Amino acid sequence: MKANTLKTVFRPLLMCLAIGAAAAQAAPGMVVVSYGGAGQKALDEAFFKPFGVKDGSPLMQSEYNGEMARIKVMVDSGNVDWDVVQIEGPDLLRGCDEGMYEHLDWKSIIPTDQLIADAAQECGSAAMVWSVAIAYDRSKLAQAPTSWADFWDVQKTPGKRGLRKRAVYNLEFALMADGVKVEDVYKVLSTPAGVDRAFAKLTELKPYIQWWEAGAQPPQWLAAGDVVMTSTYSGRVASVAQTGGSLALVWPGSLYGMDYWAIIKGSKHVDQAKRFIAYTNQADPQVDFATRIPYGPTNKQAAGSLDPKLAPWIPTSPQNLNGALSMDVAFWVDHGEELEERFNAWASK
Repeated sequence: MKANTLKTVFRPLLMCLAIGAAAAQAAPGMVVVSYGGAGQKALDEAFFKPFGVKDGSPLMQSEYNGEMARIKVMVDSGNVDWDVVQIEGPDLLRGCDEGMYEHLDWKSIIPTDQLIADAAQECGSAAMVWSVAIAYDRSKLAQAPTSWADFWDVQKTPGKRGLRKRAVYNLEFALMADGVKVEDVYKVLSTPAGVDRAFAKLTELKPYIQWWEAGAQPPQWLAAGDVVMTSTYSGRVASVAQTGGSLALVWPGSLYGMDYWAIIKGSKHVDQAKRFIAYTNQADPQVDFATRIPYGPTNKQAAGSLDPKLAPWIPTSPQNLNGALSMDVAFWVDHGEELEERFNAWASK
């Protein structure tokens, strides 16, 4: 699949970042980068620390919000101070086509028939199955939302709405709010008229949107009363709800997909990074992770070993997949850059 290259508009940013990157020294140990918050804490306990003990070489960790330009600067400048990064599917495939990530030899990792479909990629290994869904606080809303149409209905439920500041997810949600059936979302979005329709629907809600960029923000905003409902990574809210909190999720209309582990091209710790990826594909660590924060495992044995009490919170549970939308990674690989550029221009007005 041919990916688009980064647009000229990013070149000044890349040049500025390259100056800083050129002065950086390679970390003395392997650095794994994730998205922070509760998810990273769960990764630390289930994967990072146990792997460090098993491998005899503790890893270091950092966090980011998915800035692909930063990774590209590292690769282009040869100053790679990260090693393994957690990344979304479309960004993985585009970056793989552009030579930003190491290719994986799956024969040395795990038999791929032990994994769910699409978990094993040329440059990436699925870390988890996530879902983005509507979240709200049961103690603050008299009438719970049941759909994206309710999310958009500010007359019925006044107040701010939280949405991630990206085109991805939001265009799909806007079309569902406008009455497009789940099974037709990408068919409609694949047309110029469908894209216009999605942006028009977002424009209706724009005065009421509070944009989030870090996954930890939606549950914090709900708890503080800053928003009445928000899109969110399901695991963030589920981990709060499991401890007795009043946050809840709306699964119909949720969008699910996978995050991946990828090794940045030029990593100084490639062999250790490959051992880490092999470790993350084992069943026991995946069960441990899903127990700490309920995202779906990618190892089939792990999926079959989960406590049934977790089922209401796992994105891949049959009841949660009912009415859910699977992210079309190929669509976002082909159209993501142009749609993100249009979204950024729209959001800035």
